[in-house]
Amino acid sequence: MGAGIAHAFLLAGADVIVVERDPEAAAAALGRITDSVEESIDRGKTVLSRDDLASALHTGTDVAAFADCALVIEAVPEERDLKLDALRRVEAQLSPGAVLASNTSSISIDSLASELLRPGRFLGLHFFNPVPASALVEIVAGDATQPELLGEARGWVAALGKTPITVRDAPGFASSRLGVAIGLEAIRMLESGVASAEDIDAAMTLGYKHPVGPLKLTDIVGLDVRLGIAEYLHAELGDRFEPPALLRRLVAEGKLGRKSGQGFYRWDENPSKESNR
Repeated sequence: MGAGIAHAFLLAGADVIVVERDPEAAAAALGRITDSVEESIDRGKTVLSRDDLASALHTGTDVAAFADCALVIEAVPEERDLKLDALRRVEAQLSPGAVLASNTSSISIDSLASELLRPGRFLGLHFFNPVPASALVEIVAGDATQPELLGEARGWVAALGKTPITVRDAPGFASSRLGVAIGLEAIRMLESGVASAEDIDAAMTLGYKHPVGPLKLTDIVGLDVRLGIAEYLHAELGDRFEPPALLRRLVAEGKLGRKSGQGFYRWDENPSKESNR
């Protein structure tokens, strides 16, 4: 997700710094971003040269590299304590006027802001997978978020060539609550044998013009990520978000979707349906 966000800002002409937990992760991030940028160049998606884009990208492991940044977006895994640790360490390096954002898809912005020194300069910027192709960014306003910051955020999103929507802080915001509700129901339908994964997805892509079906999207996002969000929404909003047993089983088996090679589909050159659902 972080690599996709970096890609989007690079193509918009920004200087981008990516900080990872260790040198190996930083090298892997550099490789992912470079590959995706090369693909955009080959497809004519940018007028910037390879040299321009390469010189605008910097990777490392020290959050002190963020000291002069105007905007830093946290994109660590969807765990509150992990996010808070990252946000606190980054905030300590930023100037008072800099903006700190979280890419969280479900964790309360107010809850995170309450642990920060400058909650007024903090908000949610929820990007969607795959970031380069997605047209939407969800701006999440916390109670303490400075009103003028929302206007700035809408300008950043527009500069990326994407459309912003603004929502107040609430469990799952708008997009995750709706997306997870559809995804969980699709998993329940698969679990009870209503239809195959392909046919359930086709019902939404062909019948409702969704670009990706809910089961394939769950594979792309990661079954473990979707399970974590569902568990949070279940705790906050009740039983309609209770994770299906099939989702829990696949995660326990390490079938996490595209990143593990198997989820509801097998991910190779031509993904096919997950065979032992």
